[in-house]
Amino acid sequence: MGTPDFAVASLAALLSAGFDIVGVVTAADKPAGRGQKINESAVKKFAVAHHLKVLQPLKLKAPEFIEELRELGAELQVVVAFRMLPEVVWAMPAKGTINLHGSLLPDYRGAAPINHAIINGETESGVTTFFLTHEIDTGDIIQSAKVSIGPDETAGELHDRLMETGATLLVETVKSIETGTYTEKPQQSTAETKHAPKLFKEFGEVNWNEPAQNIHNLIRGLSPYPTAYTHLQDKTLKIFKAELENTPPEIAVGTYLTDGKTYLKYAAADGLLNLTDVQLEGKKRMPVGDLLRGMRF
Repeated sequence: MGTPDFAVASLAALLSAGFDIVGVVTAADKPAGRGQKINESAVKKFAVAHHLKVLQPLKLKAPEFIEELRELGAELQVVVAFRMLPEVVWAMPAKGTINLHGSLLPDYRGAAPINHAIINGETESGVTTFFLTHEIDTGDIIQSAKVSIGPDETAGELHDRLMETGATLLVETVKSIETGTYTEKPQQSTAETKHAPKLFKEFGEVNWNEPAQNIHNLIRGLSPYPTAYTHLQDKTLKIFKAELENTPPEIAVGTYLTDGKTYLKYAAADGLLNLTDVQLEGKKRMPVGDLLRGMRF
């Protein structure tokens, strides 16, 4: 059960490992873009290409879906980047339902674990497999794998690494369940446990009064989506990448320096952010030099 590219890697790994995939559950097709062309999920495209049975329920409690799912006779259900499941679904298989989550649980439960880890300046992240229960991301942990986070790594880059690490871990987990050699570890959350709620556009507006390192982390953590942003000549400027300069700024916080050709530097509370990869409202994403050469200051 999954929808985006992150889930495709896991499905591909399970197939390659020789497991019998009796069915794939994914999001319903929906129109997207200006032409309202019907868009299929990444998981559906992969499943169809590999001749797997695909279910696309609009409602996960619908009797016809529940019956169809039951008829598949799955011994184990595997969830990667999908919707919250009702108990009638996750409790169905004899061996339960497991989930792959993009963090080291119990930290960063929620919809955006990769983004929040980078935004918070973490130097380490990982993936966790666990059994589903009533409350989201709280079930007993089966296995986990750690990865380091680079000082300039973006959420998109970490996403792609965790996608592959997660696929490998998932295969190991399913094999351990198949042979009955796994162990379960209850999650121990405390007041210090960090969370990863869904991100909204307004979360990305840069507050230049913040320390430069915090802003750098925000830019990294929201790249490539939903993207940190500021303003340039009364237009929204999305920031995909920036270089951190810890030299005290000689200009007012929130203002910028530019030679109109090669650099655009904004002042934070204690340093400068040299923007390198941007998108100005009404234009395409491009290196900052290409943007500057088409502007007047």
